[in-house]
Amino acid sequence: MSSRRIAQGFAVVMACALGACKPAQPSAPDAAAPGAAASSTAVPVTITAMVWAPDWPDEMQRVAAEFTRLNPDIKVDVQFMIGNSVEENLKPKVASRNLPDLMSVNPNAYAAELADQGVLADVGDSAAWQRLRPGLKADWMSPNGKRFGISGGVAATLIYYNKSMFRQAGISRAPADFNEFLSDCEKLKKAGYTPLYLSGGFPNLIANGAFSSGFANNIVPAAPDWKARIADGTLVLDSAAGADIFGKIQTIAQRGYTQPNLMHSGYDDGINAFVDSKTAMAFQGTWAAGSLMHPRNFETGVFVPPWNAHGSASVPVIGSETGFAVGETANKAAAMRFLEYLTGAGFAIQQKKRQNIAPFAADKGAQEGDPAILAYLAQVERAPVTGSPYYSMLPANSIDLLHQLIQDVLSNKLTPRQAAQKLEASIRDEARSNNK
Repeated sequence: MSSRRIAQGFAVVMACALGACKPAQPSAPDAAAPGAAASSTAVPVTITAMVWAPDWPDEMQRVAAEFTRLNPDIKVDVQFMIGNSVEENLKPKVASRNLPDLMSVNPNAYAAELADQGVLADVGDSAAWQRLRPGLKADWMSPNGKRFGISGGVAATLIYYNKSMFRQAGISRAPADFNEFLSDCEKLKKAGYTPLYLSGGFPNLIANGAFSSGFANNIVPAAPDWKARIADGTLVLDSAAGADIFGKIQTIAQRGYTQPNLMHSGYDDGINAFVDSKTAMAFQGTWAAGSLMHPRNFETGVFVPPWNAHGSASVPVIGSETGFAVGETANKAAAMRFLEYLTGAGFAIQQKKRQNIAPFAADKGAQEGDPAILAYLAQVERAPVTGSPYYSMLPANSIDLLHQLIQDVLSNKLTPRQAAQKLEASIRDEARSNNK
């Protein structure tokens, strides 16, 4: 995130970090452990929790309610993020000195700079940080070494498919490359099925899936230092390889391999379409396993998105899910207690539905997630080269731009090459601003 981008709002945010964000309220006792009820005579503290939970809002409400039952000195005001990204929800909060006490954040440069500037608290002394999988911790450390968040899970993008539809279309194995994928889509279409559901009205999901996989296969192997190139603005996307990332998305739509109402389809629409046997495949993430792995009328399979060229190995995408941070507000101590519960005993409440991959080491029982998803994770972790989710690698403004670029390509307002050019220019401009 550039210093220019936060210049207008940062001075007031620093006042917020010192307690001016909201009227002062009695802080929860630091010594109170999560789950330990306080005296009924204590004046309750109300903390705000602004959370990205498009697929588990009811579970988040239950987590908050159960925490308050166990900790009656703390009430949780749950607010849900909307739109296409975490960043577009946080930026106005930062600028208007209305920072939540606990919030969803992504493991990217935007959140890391907020941490280094004192807007987000260091959570490194929490039990949650100690339990976090070692391989995820680097995602949540700022350049100055501040540990600014706890991952919500291990994020991997994959394709879920209806095994019955594949058999009836004469497809006996998962496609090994993108040409085979297109061939299978044609077979599914001829068999009377919608091959793949794309949520054009919620481009976040297409960015997570098709864009991240395209970037992983087209850019990462040829530029092993791609993260550094994004940071210094030298990454080349105005190329055949960069255009092909958007070109694959456009090709799937132009060949009629998606649902008819592509540009008006949202997140829940895609989940429901797959579960209701209205589409053969869903390009989703491990975070949606609870909704997609066990429909009533068919068996679900999964495979690594074959966004690779013929003869080359597919490059899977893996990283940290959107996680949770605590703001430097007057209620930091109470928010820290809620963070410990949300990522501790309360984690099982959301996990029961989501069945995602827990971000914590040595978790047992229900928190282990769906067996097929765990097997997928083991397969991905063996890959010699992997890519990252788009929200963890692109600058915040480039994330917002990407969503519009995807929609413009799908609507034929931009060519894939033009979209790649604009994204490259955005990354370059963000690097220049950061380095002023």
